[in-house]
Amino acid sequence: MDWQEAFGSHPRIGQRQAQSYATDKSLQWSVQEQQTALSPDDSTKLMLEEANQRYELKFGWVFIVCASGKTLAEILDILNMRTLNDAASELHETVEQQRQITELRLRRWLEAE
Repeated sequence: MDWQEAFGSHPRIGQRQAQSYATDKSLQWSVQEQQTALSPDDSTKLMLEEANQRYELKFGWVFIVCASGKTLAEILDILNMRTLNDAASELHETVEQQRQITELRLRRWLEAE
């Protein structure tokens, strides 16, 4: 499905590489957007990895959040709370987050022109 391809082009929170193809510019923006989640702390990395795994096991796609302006604690809280959603609600929320990220990136792209 198209939405699965779009979701797969996002790196996991706390990581720099996507599961599937993503442009260099998209990956660069992703790193900027989730700067607070790219922690050098090993225990924090482990918490993110475990939360991402639980989420992906439950829903079958990567956790997506518009991370710009959010702290690592906020992102972890959001990830843990959204793992409690049912699949239909979470798909709706993930699509909304994808929309917010796309809007943010379009604005950046237009401002750079």
